[in-house]
Amino acid sequence: MATLLYSLGRAAYRRRGRFLVGWLMLIALVGGGMATYGSHLNSEATIPGSQSQQGIDVLEKSLPSSTGVTAQLVFAAPKGSTVDDPAHRAVIERTVAAAGKAPQVEKAVDPFAAGSVSTDKRTALAQVLYPIKRDALRDSSVTALEDIASEARSSGLEVEVGGTVYSTAGLEVGIGEVVGLAVAVVVLVVTFGSLLAAGLTLLTALIGLVVGLLGLFLVSHVATVSSTAPSLALMVGLAVGIDYALLILSRHRTQLASGMDPEESAARATATAGGAVVFAGLTVIIALCGLTVVGIPFLSVMGLAAAGTVLLAVLVAVTLLPALLGCAGSRLRPKPDSRAGRRERGTADAARRNGGERWARWVTRRPLATVVAVVLGLGVAAVPAAQLSLAMPDNGTAAPESTQRKAYDMISDAFGPGRNGRLLVLVRTRGGAPKDAATEVAAGIERLGLPDVVSISPPQVGTDGRAAIVTVVPKAGPRDEATVRLVRDIRAVTPGLGAEAGAEVFVTGSTAAAIDVSDRLRDSLLPFVATVVGLALLLLLLVFRSVVVPLKAAFGFLLSVGAAFGAIVAVFQWGWLADQFGVPATGPVFSFMPIVLIAVLFGLAMDYEVFLVSRMREEFVHTGKHQESVIAGSRYASRVVTAAALIMFSVFASFVTAEDLTLKPIALGLAVGIAADAFLTRMTLVPALLALVGAKAWWLPRWLDRLLPDLDVEGARLDPPRQRHDDRELVKSVR
Repeated sequence: MATLLYSLGRAAYRRRGRFLVGWLMLIALVGGGMATYGSHLNSEATIPGSQSQQGIDVLEKSLPSSTGVTAQLVFAAPKGSTVDDPAHRAVIERTVAAAGKAPQVEKAVDPFAAGSVSTDKRTALAQVLYPIKRDALRDSSVTALEDIASEARSSGLEVEVGGTVYSTAGLEVGIGEVVGLAVAVVVLVVTFGSLLAAGLTLLTALIGLVVGLLGLFLVSHVATVSSTAPSLALMVGLAVGIDYALLILSRHRTQLASGMDPEESAARATATAGGAVVFAGLTVIIALCGLTVVGIPFLSVMGLAAAGTVLLAVLVAVTLLPALLGCAGSRLRPKPDSRAGRRERGTADAARRNGGERWARWVTRRPLATVVAVVLGLGVAAVPAAQLSLAMPDNGTAAPESTQRKAYDMISDAFGPGRNGRLLVLVRTRGGAPKDAATEVAAGIERLGLPDVVSISPPQVGTDGRAAIVTVVPKAGPRDEATVRLVRDIRAVTPGLGAEAGAEVFVTGSTAAAIDVSDRLRDSLLPFVATVVGLALLLLLLVFRSVVVPLKAAFGFLLSVGAAFGAIVAVFQWGWLADQFGVPATGPVFSFMPIVLIAVLFGLAMDYEVFLVSRMREEFVHTGKHQESVIAGSRYASRVVTAAALIMFSVFASFVTAEDLTLKPIALGLAVGIAADAFLTRMTLVPALLALVGAKAWWLPRWLDRLLPDLDVEGARLDPPRQRHDDRELVKSVR
């Protein structure tokens, strides 16, 4: 591996013009495609094999209007008046009529004719039906409906728009993300002491990110890409892109400071630090691709999209960055008398001031006490995670000032929380008479006397003459645990009721689908973790040729992810610092948060593991002195790991300011998890554990050593033959 990357780095340095032109052509290609075709993101979430999805598939054929996009016009009369007042009623009827003629609308249902008026006569609810899916709905159509509602407000009525016309997630970049990027720039400048080095790092990261995102948008025309995928790809791609370039450029400047020729330095930095980048990137890609294990298409797309941006970040780091290093030449060499120059050369005076070395010596002085303190500290931080509660997002989690959130709250207040989470009981007969069968099933549900049911509607017959739906309005909201129990209670009896009525019965609709997603995610969590961690441990075994190092890496990750979950529960469920983080209401966290956070955090945690331990192993391979190798590895890698962690923390923390509550808990968990993993797990626990175990940390059974291929991540094969022989003998002496 090191030899291959060495040749690649030297080729990119020498033929930098060709490499730069190649990347510029790729940018022009995807940029031109994006300008020509745009994007086609899909906000629909399907759950293959679930009862709700089976019901939705039937409804699309027999009753398409029930599966299309629906908007809600909510009218509230001022205090002291009702919607039945002639003036208010006239405005409502005129507004509903105008909505029925709005773009892409099939029909708008008069609330007075449908009986959708609250018991106090102050609120009316009109349904606006679109015979299309969410991804076919134009933004201009939603804007037109909002304009109609805005005109009605001039009469004194409170009018808001809700329903499934609003997506719960999407790609939005605000001031928080700009601040996060600015912090990353400051960290890079301080780390390198050079604007040129900081600029090259940021430039390569942005190029990889731009190509990845534009490519993802183009792919959306030939494959289904969820609207949440670009947000995760942006967040992860920006963080790893900066970190990977930082690692290689930092090694390059260290070698330049020691007097190495720029071309040789670029090739060696690509071979050694670039090898760490390749394997760190592979662990992230494995973790993200592991999301396909869940079997939910939109989640699989999220993982694959983010994995694609990570792959591009790796390719940019080992091809474009060496070419840019060739353009910079000797200008990246720190001045001999500068602080950066003394630090990069690792002089005795600089070493004494190196915080990473001082910290490593301090934590390894009493390694057992350090291990106990870190494990207990992170264990306490993880205590709230035991109360983690999950649900899917809806308009009730939108920003408080948004019209869809206001409409959601108005409906809950006037009609009860369950009106926002209605259940559809689909009855499909083998022959005919679906209305009779549905009536029999509805009567059977009513006989159960379920306390969480508010009402059961008369059957609505489909167009195919075989299906009918019964609407069940629960007492609690769609994300409430009582509604989850209600769905399970109804599903427990529907097979028997269906057999008596001679029909198939499905409990479906958006609320039931959200519950099915949560159940699927919960059931898939352990297989996902086992698959991802197993593959990553195998990769780490290949890289470090050690049994202890991969196991220690996995143990440290469990501590970090526990602290991340603890922070999420404390803020989003318990309400700690909720106002400061802009959390409008506490409650269950979104169902796919744990599995996405585990995938991303595991990959990034292994980045730090590879960055830090690869340098320790490199020192051990060349010296055979275990304790000093741990200290030396910390001395050389701590600054890079610290800078990388601060950059990732600032990027993820910037997304905590996003209004989208789908992304906010993931961003907070990643920010906390990154801080805990980098500073407590990798830079504190890892040196202490390695010091505690001693040289046996690099032990590998001889039979396994002969079986595994030698990837040479530390670049031993770049040394003269005699030195390579001596290095191998040193490593074998501990096995």
